[in-house]
Amino acid sequence: MTMGFTVKGCKINGQGTQTDISVSGGVFGGASDGIFEFNNCAVFPGFIDVHVHLREPGFSYKETVETGTRACARGGYTTVCSMPNLNPVPDSAEHLSEQLKLIDADAVIHVAPYGAITVGQNGAELSDMEAMAKDVCAFSDDGKGVQSDDMMREAMLKAKALGKMIVAHCEDNSLLRGGYIHDGKYAAEHGHRGICSESEWKPIERDLKLAAETGCAYHVCHISTKESVDLIRKAKAAGVDVTCETAPHYLILSDKDMQEHGRFKMNPPLRDESDRLALIEGICDGTIDMIATDHAPHSAEEKGRGLEKSAMGIVGIETAFPLLYTHLVKNGVITLDRLVELMSTNPAKRFGFNSSLEEGMPADFTVFDLNSKYTINPDDFLSKGRATPFEGYEVYGECLMTVHNGEIAWQKGEGK
Repeated sequence: MTMGFTVKGCKINGQGTQTDISVSGGVFGGASDGIFEFNNCAVFPGFIDVHVHLREPGFSYKETVETGTRACARGGYTTVCSMPNLNPVPDSAEHLSEQLKLIDADAVIHVAPYGAITVGQNGAELSDMEAMAKDVCAFSDDGKGVQSDDMMREAMLKAKALGKMIVAHCEDNSLLRGGYIHDGKYAAEHGHRGICSESEWKPIERDLKLAAETGCAYHVCHISTKESVDLIRKAKAAGVDVTCETAPHYLILSDKDMQEHGRFKMNPPLRDESDRLALIEGICDGTIDMIATDHAPHSAEEKGRGLEKSAMGIVGIETAFPLLYTHLVKNGVITLDRLVELMSTNPAKRFGFNSSLEEGMPADFTVFDLNSKYTINPDDFLSKGRATPFEGYEVYGECLMTVHNGEIAWQKGEGK
């Protein structure tokens, strides 16, 4: 919809008195033609997810830019950052251009791609960071940890010179030992090989020292352990330019919730309950800056091979807000305002995106009915991926509309 319109009767961030929001020419304010009545519903600045996998180019059987961004809009997201584990890997301007063309043609919201840190994400040679810098949100080898200290130092120095951030998947391959779920009680009781917590926090410890040394802006992906929280908390206190994210599943589930199904397998894995509680503390005290979904769709066959042999990764973009609202806000763990900071304000600040409902600003927002209660059913997803550990969970908070740059990207009642 390109004409102006007014959304009537919403409460900003779900609080206060009802207000009307007008949109015209892609921005807030101005004359309007159409009217949408959403009495007593909540309007939020569009959510921002700095960690999603849209799978194109290279793996369109898992997800496409079109299906993935429609799913994002249905989840209330107006901006997402697309990870670089693609084919071809965006490690040069030429390779990146293939992804940019797909985004330009098919995305219904704003997609900011990452450039790879190393050629082919193989960790041996820096990518052509300079050629990609103007078109990427940051640099990441997500899915793989940069194993070499020297390579990470070189990457940080280059990123700093380009005014870009290093966004790190922290994983020490020498400590994995063939593991595929957390090295905890569930693994021991069910005969599974475990992934130790040190494989995550040890590279974070290294990178924080390198970030302090180089002055590079540094962001840590999907932290899952109590040691990671503690290291980042101390680094922030020491003045290191670091932020981090965790994901909804690490805040709501632990390995005590595991089942013998691929929809409970992701990387990093669901950790111990003590880790979950440390992450909760981290979002409460500001150590953890944002919540990202790590939306990682796979085919049903890839996720149907049991815990040992299924592909790593779950979907989450369509369920993130209702799960977090239900389990954290309604249970009094955090306020709704804090959730908006974690899902919109803070990622916008760190990555340089828009997150404002003010007149004259780009009209990126989402409307939710916070009183709508429903059961999560993967068959209803717009994403091609169906694997979620939250199948069958009852949640509150249904997305009614998402608007990006003044155009409706999702509206309840749209078909699949």
